[in-house]
Amino acid sequence: MIAYLGRRLIQSLLILLGVSLITFALLYLLPADPVRQIAGRSATPQTVENIRQQLGLDQPFVVQYWHYLTKLVSGDLGRSYIQRSEVTELIVSRLPASLLLMVGAILCELLIGLSMGLIAAVKRGTATDQTLMVASFIGVSAPQFVVGLLLLYVFAVRLSWFPIGGYGTWRHLVLPSLTMGILGAGWYARMMRSSMIDVLRQDYVRTARAKGLARGAIIFRHALPNAILPVVAMIGIDIGIFMGGIVVVESVFGWPGIGQLAWQAIQRVDIPIIMGVTLVSAFAIVLGNLLADIIAPFIDPRIKLR
Repeated sequence: MIAYLGRRLIQSLLILLGVSLITFALLYLLPADPVRQIAGRSATPQTVENIRQQLGLDQPFVVQYWHYLTKLVSGDLGRSYIQRSEVTELIVSRLPASLLLMVGAILCELLIGLSMGLIAAVKRGTATDQTLMVASFIGVSAPQFVVGLLLLYVFAVRLSWFPIGGYGTWRHLVLPSLTMGILGAGWYARMMRSSMIDVLRQDYVRTARAKGLARGAIIFRHALPNAILPVVAMIGIDIGIFMGGIVVVESVFGWPGIGQLAWQAIQRVDIPIIMGVTLVSAFAIVLGNLLADIIAPFIDPRIKLR
């Protein structure tokens, strides 16, 4: 276990280093000039050049990246070009909202996906099974911004059940969580169906039927706890999916998380914020995958660490 953790830790550090290098290089090659965003359109060439020197953007790429990396090692993500605040403070202030949205999305995808998968497995081969699997395929394939706008139009504009956007109450959380959860629900429905069908074929399930146990007792007491184990072990991987879609969802619903912060920074070419949000997201993805790999053998003994 210790050797495995050591290898994974080294791999994680290399991944984060690679993410920082690639992101920094892409931002360096952008045709947009962050100095122009700071100075404004009416700034003189001398003012622009002075700002460029103050920010160190007149240095070669290798020098700029090395300076950023040395600060990063000490936990310094830099200062925002536009807001003039520490990037760490900006991200920390937005992180609770994003974590709340992530928890809500996980609950939505588990509730919807596991229920769909369970019903589809029990009704295997029927029209119900086919309908649920088609629905799960649509959920996986639909772009999140389309799902978000559709939910907003139906439940916020037409029915007025939920607010159009904002943050503060549980009603603000429902639609963005549902938007993010629908994608994961489709995957979980398929995984749950496959796992449940496999469990229902096991000998102990046949024995329970032969003893005359009620169908509900067989499914919920004997089959479901075993079928759900490999599914729950995959929750950590969902962090990557959420981090990929959180920018779109938070922008659509006006949710004040790190996704909205990243979108605003992209529009203003605020490189320190873009780098900070990217690295925090990459760290969350790496941590989620690592936790999933560590927890999986304890949940499902069939999975081994190698």
